[in-house]
Amino acid sequence: MSIRGPIISIEDDADDQFLIKSVVEELDITNELLFFNNGVEALLYLETTRDQPFLIICDINMPVMNGLELRERIDKNEYLRRKSIPFVFLSTADNPLVIETAYDSTIQGFFKKENSFEDLKARIRVIYDYWSYCLHPNHYL
Repeated sequence: MSIRGPIISIEDDADDQFLIKSVVEELDITNELLFFNNGVEALLYLETTRDQPFLIICDINMPVMNGLELRERIDKNEYLRRKSIPFVFLSTADNPLVIETAYDSTIQGFFKKENSFEDLKARIRVIYDYWSYCLHPNHYL
């Protein structure tokens, strides 16, 4: 994790992308925000970029490759595991079985998408602040 690296948002819903972008702007978060519509697009980027992303915020239910499948692929990829990119789910999928399955992988959090802009803003503020202060193997990159 580099505190200056991009924030990766894997979200297939255009309205949710707009809300996340608006929240990041309103919170004055200066990290570049990159959106991917599914896990395949994100995985291709992560496998080929030289950037050290700050954080991955991922939805669960997406076409082509869902969030759980993406996390599994990251866990199996030595290059990506060594990057130690913090990975959190932000999803409406709050089924206990889905949450349990998510935590069987190496995620660092699972957050419910909030219905109001202010609640979503508060949630993203907490996520961003936590990882800004957290010491991490790649913290000084």
